[in-house]
Amino acid sequence: MVDGSAVLYETVGAVARLTLNRPERLNAISGALLAGVEQAVERANADDAVRVMVLRGAGRAFCAGYDLSTAPQQETDTQARSGGVWDPVADYRFMGRNVRTFMMLWESPKPVIAQVHGWCVGGGTDLALCSDLIFMAEDARIGYPPARVWGVPTTAMWVYRLGLEHAKRVMLTGQPLDGREAERLGLVSRALPAAKLEAAVMDFARRLATTPANQLTLHKLLVNQAYENMGLRTTQMFGTLFDGVARHTPEGLAWRDLAMREGYKEAVRRRDAPWGDYAARPRDGEG
Repeated sequence: MVDGSAVLYETVGAVARLTLNRPERLNAISGALLAGVEQAVERANADDAVRVMVLRGAGRAFCAGYDLSTAPQQETDTQARSGGVWDPVADYRFMGRNVRTFMMLWESPKPVIAQVHGWCVGGGTDLALCSDLIFMAEDARIGYPPARVWGVPTTAMWVYRLGLEHAKRVMLTGQPLDGREAERLGLVSRALPAAKLEAAVMDFARRLATTPANQLTLHKLLVNQAYENMGLRTTQMFGTLFDGVARHTPEGLAWRDLAMREGYKEAVRRRDAPWGDYAARPRDGEG
């Protein structure tokens, strides 16, 4: 295993394991973490001995989204440098780079299995939903709470993986799904007791790795192309643009100011209070 980075990389036979490695922040997304994902995916694809990738998180969560302990202030500083004016094109270009990183999982010729435990919320769902398959702990939670204020999912994968009715429910409410419901709705391949998740993922990955690499690539391309033809990239363009808009509506700016004034934990608490699920929310990251 290679240590000392935001993403750890190791191989177990024909399986490469990519571990998000910011456990003290519940693996909240940072520039270093995104760079680590890019490097790990490129490394796995360059290794002919690797057939399958597993993406997982260290510590108590898969990924608690963008790191909101720094994001509101960073956005304010960026806007101040441009004379206090929000540049939607600059915003789109910045967030578009993140989307390209997430989509490396989708575009990888080798299949990627997301191993989700704890929390997978906000931007963290882009990492899971751009993977090919998702295995999830029964007590884990996956959802997009920023749908309530200050966010739109940039990769727009929810609608393609859930369908109209359930995608709208997730987007309009921001309420997360636990592993059992995610499996029932077809969002994930399997939901398992947390203690059995890793073993089940590795067993499946090893079996998948016995299939010739060219067969895996051909079938992944075939399925992905159907979704590409349904307008996935166009939807992502709007999702990325709308995310910037959502962060600069009057309500979005007010929420950002609240987070800077009273702390992001209090801002998240007020945002989520009407749904009564704050007590179960992650305490770090989440955006």
